[in-house]
Amino acid sequence: MSKVLITGITGFVGSALARALAAEGAELFGLVRPSADRSRLDGLPVTWLEGDVTVRESLAGMFDWVDGVIHAAGMLGRAGVPESTFHQLHVNGTSNVLGEIEKLDNPPKVLYVSSPGVLGPITGPPADETAPHAPSNAYERSKAAAEMVAQIFARQGTPVVITRPEFIYGPGDLHVLGLFQAIQNGRFFTIDHGRALCHPTYIDDAVNGMLRCLKQGQRGQIYHIAGPEPVTFRALADTIATAVGVSPPTRNLPHWLAMAGATALEVGGALFKITPPLSRDGVAFFSHDRQFNWQKAHHELGYTPRFNLADGVAQTVAWYQEKGLLEKM
Repeated sequence: MSKVLITGITGFVGSALARALAAEGAELFGLVRPSADRSRLDGLPVTWLEGDVTVRESLAGMFDWVDGVIHAAGMLGRAGVPESTFHQLHVNGTSNVLGEIEKLDNPPKVLYVSSPGVLGPITGPPADETAPHAPSNAYERSKAAAEMVAQIFARQGTPVVITRPEFIYGPGDLHVLGLFQAIQNGRFFTIDHGRALCHPTYIDDAVNGMLRCLKQGQRGQIYHIAGPEPVTFRALADTIATAVGVSPPTRNLPHWLAMAGATALEVGGALFKITPPLSRDGVAFFSHDRQFNWQKAHHELGYTPRFNLADGVAQTVAWYQEKGLLEKM
């Protein structure tokens, strides 16, 4: 694809996708609000288009002359955000983008960046794309509803593909920086001894998989993009501890106590209008299995993750240290 427009281009994932596309020679267009911080894209040849996915009229004419669109605008789950805010951005925003694209005589191919979180906690083997939606929080509910919007447009003929990258980390990410810092500073504790499974995906693998979805994915299809294998939170914490040069964390809380503490912190946060250091959704994240089958993307698109956890974490720590976000031990 020679001309690609990206919503959410100023974020961690959007900017990584932009850099990869620029390296391939694509002409980049970034849809941003006027107030957006564009510093992640410094030095990259991006044509900036000002608009807001939640305001339909601001999108008029934006997609007429590109041959690819990556709709990555979104907000990760965090405490204190009203459910209506997630809905407006993810559901209404997706409907607005696809509604404008649907009107075109020759619509560009669209990649909608969703999340395996729409499936909620996984109680059995790694879940594939046929598993039913079972969202467990406001963020997941909004992403599940946005997927349904995308599927409706796909059935009506809009060339939209859905990708679900899972638990992305790597250089440039600030969302999970707190986890690395907590482990280095000795503040991290496991919940139920860290037995729950997570499925980390290094940013380079996530970008590789998502671009394969954009270029080769079939209309209306969903593709999981995940790291090589799920790991326990105990293994994740130990790997990070080794990379940052400290002993593995030893403190542990049972789930019930962690949830009670998070509830109290959320009440206090709401009272004093501050973001609590731990939320109930955060406790749930560290307590429930989330593991995903990426074989559909492998067989249909040729996707194979290349970065194991130790290598990915080591490169992430090196970047954090270079930026002064972690101490060198």
